[in-house]
Amino acid sequence: MSEKKRMANLELLRCVAMMMVVVLHYLGKGGLLPDLTGKSLGSAGMAAWLTESFCIVAVNVYMFISGYFLCTSHFKLSRLITLWLQLWLYSVTFGVLGVLTGVVTETTVDTHYFLTLFFPVSMGHYWFMTAYIFLYLLLPFAGTAVRKMTKQQMQLAVVILLLIFCVLKSVLPFRLEMDAKGYDCLWYLCVFMAAAYIRRFGLPLLEKKGRGLLLYIVCGLLAFGGTLTLREVYLRTGRLGRIVDICLEYNHIFAFLAALGLFMAFCRLRVNKKISGVINKIAPYTLGVYLLHENLGLRYAWQNWLGAEKVRVYSKGGIESVLVLIFGTLAAVVCVFVCGIHVDMARAGLMKGLHRVLSKVSIYRRLTEKIAIADRAFAVNEDIVG
Repeated sequence: MSEKKRMANLELLRCVAMMMVVVLHYLGKGGLLPDLTGKSLGSAGMAAWLTESFCIVAVNVYMFISGYFLCTSHFKLSRLITLWLQLWLYSVTFGVLGVLTGVVTETTVDTHYFLTLFFPVSMGHYWFMTAYIFLYLLLPFAGTAVRKMTKQQMQLAVVILLLIFCVLKSVLPFRLEMDAKGYDCLWYLCVFMAAAYIRRFGLPLLEKKGRGLLLYIVCGLLAFGGTLTLREVYLRTGRLGRIVDICLEYNHIFAFLAALGLFMAFCRLRVNKKISGVINKIAPYTLGVYLLHENLGLRYAWQNWLGAEKVRVYSKGGIESVLVLIFGTLAAVVCVFVCGIHVDMARAGLMKGLHRVLSKVSIYRRLTEKIAIADRAFAVNEDIVG
């Protein structure tokens, strides 16, 4: 979307969601989440799992935002190529740099490693981007479908999808073998359908002031409480060990509803014009934050660079350990977010400059013209959803 069409409230939510993603990766890969099957979690451990419960919505929120805009868009080959180039550039550049500088940890540098770098989508270097690109490839079909479906048809489709991929796994006391925990395109399609429904028909129940935020808070607490309950059952009986953390999976009903609530809360938010200008300039580069800190070359290293190891030292204390965890996490998130934004700004500037240079080459111009023709072909007879 062009900058003038950006909705500052949802772009702010995009930034918040990306910060939550960094929180999840800092806590998880930084070793700050104590084992739920252990005898004691400690004060800092409880605080870490509580933070995890409220941040686990991040991926679903990002999916809601993407689906909300994608459902009214047509497929663009140029967008697919640009996205793939951005992904490939990050994957190869920082993956190779990680090897050359010796910062790669907990990852074996072998043939598989380099195949993952050079084929990031098919090899699942970034699972979220693999799911997103696969969904985008389905946009000519899914997008057309949601624009033509009636309200009743969409309601039925969303209910069926959520029952199969969300509700069922949330109520059964065992692990479903085909459950991908939300790390797949199928779950992205479920959230896409829900977002498309909201874009077309709204959700009056959550449009009243405060209801969305309340749903987010309640479901976040339920996810935390549900996790502690399953942990207690395991410690007392030795059972349900495989699902002790199921309430904190992306496609659990608590995570889905919490994300829905937060999304609806931000839909009602009104952002100051001066602030909205800054937000709209930053938001397009948030994907770079993810592609940078989750690169295989850096994935397990940056947490200790930003103090995770020192935070772990204080993890067995009382209130002081909780404060160290909170402020240490906040500092790490701000650092990663700021660095990621600036790196992606530099990447975008480099690509624009390269495009201007290559535009003088006849072969490149003919290629871009062919791509533009393909974009127009998919835009023909596009239905505009109000």
